[in-house]
Amino acid sequence: MVWLPLPCCCRGQVLSVAPLQAEPDTAQQGPAPGGLQEDGGVQQMGHKKVNFAPEKTQAMVVSRSPAAGPAVEGRLRFGGVPLPLQEAVKVLGVEVDRELRFDGHIKHIAKKASHRVSALRRVASFLDRGGKLLLYKAQIRPYLEYAALSWMSCAASHTRRLDSIQRRALRLVDAADPPYPPDSPAQFEPVSPLDSLEHRRDVAVLVVFHKAQVQGVPHLAGLRQPPRVATRSTRTVLTSGDAVEVPRSRASQHQRTFVGRVSRMWNIFTAAVPHIQEMNTQSVKLAANRWRLLKPTPLRLVIL
Repeated sequence: MVWLPLPCCCRGQVLSVAPLQAEPDTAQQGPAPGGLQEDGGVQQMGHKKVNFAPEKTQAMVVSRSPAAGPAVEGRLRFGGVPLPLQEAVKVLGVEVDRELRFDGHIKHIAKKASHRVSALRRVASFLDRGGKLLLYKAQIRPYLEYAALSWMSCAASHTRRLDSIQRRALRLVDAADPPYPPDSPAQFEPVSPLDSLEHRRDVAVLVVFHKAQVQGVPHLAGLRQPPRVATRSTRTVLTSGDAVEVPRSRASQHQRTFVGRVSRMWNIFTAAVPHIQEMNTQSVKLAANRWRLLKPTPLRLVIL
């Protein structure tokens, strides 16, 4: 169970992660469904009771202020047990640190992916180019992209580190295959170029935002943004009926977050691609891929 009293991007908030276990003989009395009450370490949800393990519960203060942690140290109790504050907690395989920089998470996935590239090198001589490329897509690239929309606000140096791992793997893919004799036509068969990791993240961002903003998927409601107030278009500001308000922030890290980046990309994308309201998920994915191919990498988005 994850408690997020306020969005994680807010400073000075507490993130609690607690494993839970349902009682086999639940009571038939309790508060109304949806209610949550504390009863000495047993939480009542609706008409069911669940046991929480305080010794397995983790708490973390999301803040960059050195004084934020000591201000709540020892004051957080769960079932009468004080909760020690952690510097980072892992949620669904993503390590979230108290400053939301994701340094530890990027280091971990880079190490995992690098080890798999080394394993690919050991078997590369037994595979043709297609086999090596397939192995990279199936066994290495997923490490570089898992939950990428949650940590996309990390420093540019971290994303460049992941890009270098992909380039390292592609050098193995493009290497000459020893089994082929010299000047063999198969030795010079072109390999389909792979899109950059940033390209794939940007396409995923636009597709997810289309689900939230246009399709109205309920569990993505928190990602929706208010529509932009209609104003006339200029040479620098493109206006479409699907444009959204861009969060005003001068912090570079906030501009790299999902909302900060997708709001800018979405306004440019919808101005270039008509009939966005009539598209399904697959159509948006194809349109976003074609649109992103026309843009440079890295893509710098100005504050409009």
